[in-house]
Amino acid sequence: MKQRKPEFIRGARANVPVAASAMAYGSVLGVLASQKGLGWLDMMYMNTAVFAGAAQFVMVDMWSSHMPIFEMTLAVLVINLRYLLIGASLDPLFSGKRLLHKIGMMHLVADENWAVTMSEQRRGSASTWFLFGGGVFLYMAWSSGTLIGLLGGGFIKRPEDYALDFAFTAVFTALAVGVWRGKSDVIPWVVAGGAALLTHHFLPGKWYIVAGGLAGALSAMIGPCEAEVDGEVEGEENAAGY
Repeated sequence: MKQRKPEFIRGARANVPVAASAMAYGSVLGVLASQKGLGWLDMMYMNTAVFAGAAQFVMVDMWSSHMPIFEMTLAVLVINLRYLLIGASLDPLFSGKRLLHKIGMMHLVADENWAVTMSEQRRGSASTWFLFGGGVFLYMAWSSGTLIGLLGGGFIKRPEDYALDFAFTAVFTALAVGVWRGKSDVIPWVVAGGAALLTHHFLPGKWYIVAGGLAGALSAMIGPCEAEVDGEVEGEENAAGY
């Protein structure tokens, strides 16, 4: 227990910058939910049961009086398929842990605390409680933002006028910079971006998220490993006389 609490607090603190942005674009979701007639209990249940920003935006956007449950479920499933890749990348962190421990921790894994944890893992100082601390803090920030937007929805008719919608783009741009490892990431990132753009152009819905993630992952698997790339760079430097 002595080790859990410091790791939990450290994880929460590490996610403070991204949590501020999560609260901002969470407020946009709250405004949209207010315009759809959702109540605060609906919002809190959605935050707790789903806790996936992009999927929740799609759910609220599709919300209507005839409740297209099947369509909403399918759309959320497609968007959240990326968590298969996220979960796989966290396998070393959860190695040797019990199933209940994995289930409890993974429910609060979001793109933001995952990216922060992966950056910490490369320094060899991440843990499941670090991941969980960030998840709890993000959940609180996200829920606060959605409730603020929901309750103030009558006063903010157009969130884009206040640039609140840009917070979503800004935080993921910052996360991308944080997980960038250098030359070894160039090919997988280009492949992922190209696959996502092509899929978005030819297929409806959110399949581009899955296509980009899978294409990037496969490219990284079959491409040269990081050690080989580093060796090439070192060889180039030696040849140049450094």
